[in-house]
Amino acid sequence: MLIKNAIVFDPDKVFRNREINISGEKFVESSFMNLGFSSDSDKKHEKRQIDATGLYAIPGLIDIHFHGCMGDDFCDANDDTIKNIAKYEARSGITSICPATMTISKDELREVMRKAAAYKSEEGAKLVGINMEGPFISEAKKGAQSSKYILKCDAKLFDELNDLSGNIIKLVDIAPENDGAMEFIKEVKDRVKVSIAHTTADYDTASKAFEEGASHVTHLYNAMPPFTHRAPGVIGAAVDNDTVCVELICDGIHIHPAVVRATFKMFGNERVILISDSMRACGLEDGEYTLGGQKVFVTGRKAVLEDGTIAGSVTNLFECMKRAVQDMHIRLEDAIAAATINPARQIGIFDKVGSIEDGKYADLVLMDKSLHIKAVYVHGKEIYSEL
Repeated sequence: MLIKNAIVFDPDKVFRNREINISGEKFVESSFMNLGFSSDSDKKHEKRQIDATGLYAIPGLIDIHFHGCMGDDFCDANDDTIKNIAKYEARSGITSICPATMTISKDELREVMRKAAAYKSEEGAKLVGINMEGPFISEAKKGAQSSKYILKCDAKLFDELNDLSGNIIKLVDIAPENDGAMEFIKEVKDRVKVSIAHTTADYDTASKAFEEGASHVTHLYNAMPPFTHRAPGVIGAAVDNDTVCVELICDGIHIHPAVVRATFKMFGNERVILISDSMRACGLEDGEYTLGGQKVFVTGRKAVLEDGTIAGSVTNLFECMKRAVQDMHIRLEDAIAAATINPARQIGIFDKVGSIEDGKYADLVLMDKSLHIKAVYVHGKEIYSEL
C-alpha cells in the first residue's frame, strides 16, 4: 500500500511531506518497494494508493496507563474484556495498549494476568504490556484504589504475577516511603520499570528511590504531595533526575492547562508521557459505573467516587492529546511525541512501534488539520477509514 502526499511525523519530531510505503504488516522504504519486493497481501492489493493530501500521518498512539472503556475494565478478566477494549482503542487511534490493574485481591490479580497471557491480539489495538498499578501503594494517597487490598512491596508476588502474565508487566507502581520499598526497587529494577505512585513521599525519599533504580512517575501531580517552594516532593525529585519519565493526564479535569504547559517546560519534550487513565465509562454516556469495585459517578468529562475523589478519566488518549494541543497550547509535535515515541521508549518497544520507520509495524493514524481522525491502520490493516 502506498500513501501519497502525507504530512508525515518523522522520528526526529519534524513533519515532512513524503510518501509512506506499507508491505504486509510493516513500513518499508520506497527503494524496497521499487525493487519489486512485496508480501502476498500486497500483490492482491498492489495498486492500492491513498492520496493523503492535507492530512497528517502520525504513528499509532500508545497508552501505557488506562483501565478500560466502553463498559469494560481490564480487571474484569472476562473472556472478551481485552478484545472489546482493543477494538475501541484502535478505532480511537490508539494502536498499542498497556492497560493498568487496580489494587484488588491477589487471586483477582492472578486471573487478570492469566487472561492477558492467553489473549491473542487478532483485531484492534495490540496488547504490548501491563501496568501494575497497585497493590504496593500508600493508603493515605490511595485515590480511587481500595485500601482493603493494599500490600507492602513483595518481589515474590510480583515475580509470580509477571510469570502468569507471560512476562509482559512493563511497569510496577509503588509508594517508596513504605517498608521494604527500596529493597523491592533494587530487586526488580532490571526486569521492570518501577514507578512512584499513590505516595506521600517527600523529596529525599523520592530521590533515594530514583537513585535505587525507579525511573517513572505515575500520573504526575495526582495522588502525591504538591510541588511547593519548601517541599518539592516527588515532583521536584523527578525534575532533578534526568532518567525519570512522568505521566500526564490531559483530559482537562485532572490538571490545569497552565500546569501542563509548565510540566513540558520543566521536563522537556522527551520525558513527558501522555496517558488517559480512562475507566470503563470512557466512550459511554453519563451515569453510574465501577472502578476497582467502587461506585463511580460520571458527569460530562468528570468521574468521581461517592466522596468526590476523582476516579480516573473518561477521555481516551487521542482526545487527551488533541486537548493538550487545542486547549492547553502544547506544540503539536511535542504532544504527538508524548503519546507515541516517549511511551514506546519507556516500556522498551520502540524497536517495533512508536514511529514511522522502515521495518517497524505499520501502526498509523491519518488526521486532518483539526486533528480529526480520517483513518487508522494497525500492523498495516485498515481499522477505520473515512477516505
